[in-house]
Amino acid sequence: MTIVFSDRREAGRVLADKLGHFAARDDVTVLALPRGGVPVAYEVAQALKAPLDVFVVRKLGVPGYEELAMGAIATSGVRVLNDEIVEGLAVPPHVIDAVTASEERELLRREHLYRGERVPLLVEERTVILVDDGLATGSTMRAAVRALREKRPARIVAAVPVGSPDTCEAMESEADEVVCATTPQPLIGVGRWYEDFSQTSDDEVRALLAKAGRPTAPSGRDAPQNTASRLHKHVVRLSGDARDYDELLAAIGEARFVLLGEASHGTHEFYEERARITRRLIEEQDFAAVAVEADWPDTYRVNRYVQGTGEDIDAEEALADFRRFPTWMWRNRVVVDFVEWLRRHNEAPGKGNPKAGFYGLDLYALHGAMKAVLRYLEKADPAAAEIARRRYACFDHFGPDPQAYGFIAGNEVDKSCQEAVVAQLVEMLKRRPAKAEPREGAVADELFAAQQNARLVKNAEAYYRAMFLAPESTWNLRDRHMAETFEALTAHLGRLGRSPKIVVWAHNSHLGDARATDRSLHGEINLGQLIREKHEREAFLVGFTTYQGTVTAASNWDGPAERKAVRPALARSYEALLHAVPADRFQLDLRGDGEALPRRLLERAIGVIYRPETERASHYFHADLAAQFDMLLHFDETRAVEPLERSSQWDAGELAETYPFGV
Repeated sequence: MTIVFSDRREAGRVLADKLGHFAARDDVTVLALPRGGVPVAYEVAQALKAPLDVFVVRKLGVPGYEELAMGAIATSGVRVLNDEIVEGLAVPPHVIDAVTASEERELLRREHLYRGERVPLLVEERTVILVDDGLATGSTMRAAVRALREKRPARIVAAVPVGSPDTCEAMESEADEVVCATTPQPLIGVGRWYEDFSQTSDDEVRALLAKAGRPTAPSGRDAPQNTASRLHKHVVRLSGDARDYDELLAAIGEARFVLLGEASHGTHEFYEERARITRRLIEEQDFAAVAVEADWPDTYRVNRYVQGTGEDIDAEEALADFRRFPTWMWRNRVVVDFVEWLRRHNEAPGKGNPKAGFYGLDLYALHGAMKAVLRYLEKADPAAAEIARRRYACFDHFGPDPQAYGFIAGNEVDKSCQEAVVAQLVEMLKRRPAKAEPREGAVADELFAAQQNARLVKNAEAYYRAMFLAPESTWNLRDRHMAETFEALTAHLGRLGRSPKIVVWAHNSHLGDARATDRSLHGEINLGQLIREKHEREAFLVGFTTYQGTVTAASNWDGPAERKAVRPALARSYEALLHAVPADRFQLDLRGDGEALPRRLLERAIGVIYRPETERASHYFHADLAAQFDMLLHFDETRAVEPLERSSQWDAGELAETYPFGV
């Protein structure tokens, strides 16, 4: 047997000779497959004068046959699946997700171990030389090439000092170029061609990466590290201290409307921090209402509870009407705690009217809103209730699913109920409180609540009818309804002599100014844009972001709540840039300090559904963050909000390392 290389470092120098045509080019990046590929790649990078980084890949082994790869995950949230293996063995999606979640933990651990706080090098449109210490079956290199391809490099070169001739030849169908310095036959094993093939340690990996120098961004592009360093001078760290948001409240100043966003509908920190900020706004700056991305009739039951006019015994019961998907958005622990706090605040000694309220802005509850209108009229004016019942009976033969109504009416298969709902709204808006009803206090809200339900019915009818073949965007219809409700609530509070200062809770995609995103290219508007256009400096927009963690979300509409791993944000995203700032939690005033931010990067939006396998297409859009919000709150690692009703899928979200076999 012939020993070819004394060790990996010598092998790297031999390999570098074979790669001489890439020397001193400014479009080349060397990526090492840790750990064994790092000493080899270090010598290659030194010889070629190219930047060096690691490309961490974890194979997704078939449970019980872990050596058989059904796919792989890699740096920056890339996942590729071997369809032949997955379909041939009928591996169910939840098993793939479980294995992925387990391997992601190890991948993230290794990335942090090797790279620390540094962001990965950009590889898009660059020539990438992917280096390992040898090719036997080629499964790891093959997975790495496929994963790397997702990041759109200009060219991929697979390079090893020694490899099986068959594997090197087969690899040519995967990579754009394959360089195997030597191809002994038979190979038998990679280690047989090294005199010293001892395991490369984590410390050795870190030392070589440090010795190679801090990775630099490609020429001609803004270096994330440099931008992060500039941002670091302006961030205000959040420690959990009671005075965390002193500067935020000072920045809000005299603004009457504070819009608090969220980058997902299932992140604990977003809910928790919104509640902390809102408590201070109510206690210290006389804010009178919280308006949320939820349906009016469902939230109005909560409003009655916090104002002491309902019959529910606690917050969980007051939230009982939130039974439609996605229930966890409002039936979660943080919301329960906030609702109980709001009730206590309103009941505090010496605290009379006006009391702070809790209202909904959304429009999905077509049938619930109709029932609420009828309940009000049956008490206030039975004759008017009978007229309303006849009008709303228009929906009876379409069944309980409003989408069925939308399909039939939208395609003009049957007459729509448009005239009926408009007539009922007009009738409701003409009404004045009955003489027996006090004009002040929570009871006086009842007529207004009924009017808002009639408004919801009218706008929901248009929304569902537009879902099929209508020219107007349902997104715009929905956000216009929310803006209409917001303005009606503001006017109502003012008429009652209450402070017309409102906190709004909704997703970033509703509250960040749509004109600063590529949604505007498609003619889409949103609630934040409409409020900012109307109220200008009286509106203050706050966005939330995260880099990685877990989130409560479903895989499909109406699916169960799952606790899903949130992949590290993609390179060239704001989240990746903020991750490079050496602080875990911070706020950044975008009105002045946002000048340090790039004007256009990717931004991630996770809704009630999260599909990491199609994350780039499903959850990212381009935006100008500094134009979108006034203030940004970043929480680098976050966790899933806990639903009141935990499903088995949610509990399985954080799996034992031995799942699914328990061994």
